[in-house]
Amino acid sequence: MKLIKPLNKYFDHTILKAFASSADMDKVIDECIRYDFQMIAINSGQVKYCHEKLKDFDVNVGAAIGFPLGQSTIETKLFETQNAIDNGCDEIDYVVNLSEVKNGNWNYVEREMKAIVEICKEQGIVSKVIFENCYLNQREIVALAQIAREVGPDYIKTSTGFGTGGATVEDVRLMKEFGGPNVHVKAAGGIRDLKTALAMIEAGATRIGSSAGCSIMDEYNGLKQRLEIIDTY
Repeated sequence: MKLIKPLNKYFDHTILKAFASSADMDKVIDECIRYDFQMIAINSGQVKYCHEKLKDFDVNVGAAIGFPLGQSTIETKLFETQNAIDNGCDEIDYVVNLSEVKNGNWNYVEREMKAIVEICKEQGIVSKVIFENCYLNQREIVALAQIAREVGPDYIKTSTGFGTGGATVEDVRLMKEFGGPNVHVKAAGGIRDLKTALAMIEAGATRIGSSAGCSIMDEYNGLKQRLEIIDTY
């Protein structure tokens, strides 16, 4: 298989647990620096702290919005998005309102996506839309991807990692097919080894959300010479 960039730059290294201490946060920040990951994925309350710690490094700060349930109002998500941007985040991962997806209220879903993506585009911030596929059927995943194709977020993302299931190769392929060529796919949830990460990349993911990025990179570096991997970056 071919990698379009160094493997470490596929990874959004996550620390999203509600009980993460400052020591836990510092450990993950240090790991992001050591492995030169693409992004640290955090709850919005830690954005300012992480921005200060990472401002001199090539690691983006990503804020999770409406996380993990997606059940806050559009206005609340917009406030949280702008507040995270004001505090120094580089990327936004927001959770769609799953109740409205289940209601088939696609106008609401599209309005929410347009509002958040517009804020991000105006301020040069990467936007990602979290679907939480474990609660969705194929028709709903396709409908969300098609809305994203029209609205134009930077990424659509499989999962929060807090649901009943995480990323699957089949979902990544489906999202890539219906999201179109201009919307990337982020695979997240349950990706804990190199084999799974590479399968997601081969299926079309260009970002991987995982708290196991360090062990995956260690496995990769140890096995690279034995794998048929072509680095084309």
